[in-house]
Amino acid sequence: MDSTETDAYLRRIGAARPAAADAAALRDLHLRHLKTVPFENLSIHLGEEIVLDPGALLDKVVRGGRGGFCYELNGLFAELLTALGYRVTLLAGRVAGPDGEFGIPFDHLALRVETAGAGAPEAWLVDVGFGRNSHHPLSLAQRGEQSDPAGVFRIAETEEGDLDVVKDGAVQYRLEQRRRELGDFEAGAWWHRTSEKSPFTRSPLCSLLTGTGRVTLSGRTLVTTEAGGRGRQERTLADDELLPAYREHFGIVIDRLPARTEGRPAAG
Repeated sequence: MDSTETDAYLRRIGAARPAAADAAALRDLHLRHLKTVPFENLSIHLGEEIVLDPGALLDKVVRGGRGGFCYELNGLFAELLTALGYRVTLLAGRVAGPDGEFGIPFDHLALRVETAGAGAPEAWLVDVGFGRNSHHPLSLAQRGEQSDPAGVFRIAETEEGDLDVVKDGAVQYRLEQRRRELGDFEAGAWWHRTSEKSPFTRSPLCSLLTGTGRVTLSGRTLVTTEAGGRGRQERTLADDELLPAYREHFGIVIDRLPARTEGRPAAG
């Protein structure tokens, strides 16, 4: 990612170029990303190709004003952080389902990011592509509880050397610690955009963190919540309300409705 592209990406998330690749700047970039770039699967339901290539992702997210799912959002965010001087490693994860079973290999993409400081580099779990994740990066060195506006998180090492990311006592996903490349996630992305078992093929989904909570459009259902789940409001939209809702709440301008608007998939 060159300097012009980096500046365009920073404008997309409303951030200034940081003076140093430190933890404070990473925390700011992470939160700004969550509040400006929606988690969405509209490409699947619009029949658009999903290409895991930095140039294609830059066109979609930065120039096109769109969002994406984990492979797209974290894959592109890794490019930005690298351009800003951070040391970034792509990690493969498997999301925990309601029954406690983990999903397919390469089910999820998250980032290990090292920041510079006065002492030794610090390692952080960075994830702007998981709807139920923390607002701020989580320390990969800590094994105790880490408080965040989204809940209480903990990172636990398994007997096999993987890492479980736990939120409010429930495992969210399990991460391998081996370095991966973006192309390694092609099969997982293909499965998620084609399989009937994928939560993302069931219905269009768009979700964005806001200054007061979260707004989600799942199928035809618009849900707004305050922080901590308070003040939840839910409304079913008519056909002629959907395109304006994508534009108003998520900044997404599309010229036709995504197919299959009846279901309600998970936002993560």
